[in-house]
Order: sequence, then structure tokens, then C-alpha cells
Amino acid sequence: MTVTVEQTRTRFSDGRRIVLDENARLLNSVAGEHWDRAGALITSARTVFVIGNGRSGLAVQMAAMRLMHLGLRVHVAGEVTAPAVGAGDVLIAVSGSGTTASVVGAADTAKKVGASVLAVTTASDSPLARRADEVLVLPAADKQDHSAAITRQYAGSLFEQSVLLAFDALFQALWHNVDQTAERLWERHANIG
Repeated sequence: MTVTVEQTRTRFSDGRRIVLDENARLLNSVAGEHWDRAGALITSARTVFVIGNGRSGLAVQMAAMRLMHLGLRVHVAGEVTAPAVGAGDVLIAVSGSGTTASVVGAADTAKKVGASVLAVTTASDSPLARRADEVLVLPAADKQDHSAAITRQYAGSLFEQSVLLAFDALFQALWHNVDQTAERLWERHANIG
């Protein structure tokens, strides 16, 4: 099959419109007060831990980096240098379905030792959501929903994108609340590796 440059431009343009429109619709539907409460929970924590698998895990790791730039103590759960979670900490647990075994298990451990759990999911009635102190619902399709009723994108793409974008929006809000310059945040940016 040969694809011409004109066909490629049209296809990219259509794909871009789908991604932008779906993310705008989703993010505009999110309850801001829940994210404000999440921001308070995160900034008052002794240490912030994040966990997620696959692309969801990558998105929450990007959020962790921005929280670190704010000066918060942040660790990716499961990394060899991550300390034990404990009382006064918060675990940001991300799973579109809310059933990912390792993420739900981490939430159980966090709750057992007195840490707070912040669940980010599409499913407000999921096992992960039931373990959480605060549930942030991103109304994207489950990755096994192939109906195209909620998203025309593949698998969990809309959820994963919205995790990144919602946390970037939360970062913007938190950054302006702490009144730190971009130069101050940059001092915390990685400079080796």
C-alpha cells in the first residue's frame, strides 16, 4: 500500500483533532475541587510515592518529576532507592481499570501502614477506588472498551494522556501557590545521568 504525502497530512491532521478534542472534553469534565483536595493532600504529605504500570506508570512518573521540581520528596514505588511508605505519606496510585493487581496491592500496603491513597482511575467503584482517601476519576474508556463510544483512540491512550495533562494542570496550580520562580524549580532539575 502506497500512501501519498497528502494522505499522510490528512491522516495526521485527523488524528491530531481526535486527540486534542477528546482531551479537551475529558479535562473540562473533571471535578476541579477533587483535584484541589488532591493537591492539598500531596503538598501536606511527608513523602509522595507514585505507582502505575505501563503507559499509566510513565505518565505518573512524569507527574512525580514535576512534584519533585516543587521541592517535594517524591519516589517511584518499586525503584531500588524508594524507601518504605509510612504514616504521613501519600501514594498516588494510577490504574485506568482500578484493578491492576500491583497497584491495588500497593494501595493495600500504604493503607496498612497509615499512608493516604490518592487513586486516579476511570472506575469510581473499582477495588483501587474503594481503598482510596481521594478518588480522581478521569472519565476515559477502559483500555478493553473497543466500542469507540467514549474515545476513538486505541486502548488506554485517552486515560494515559489525561493523567499527564491533569497532573500538569495540578502542577501549574501548585506552583503558583508556592510562589517559586522557574529558576528556583530549575535548580532541582536533573543535572547528571
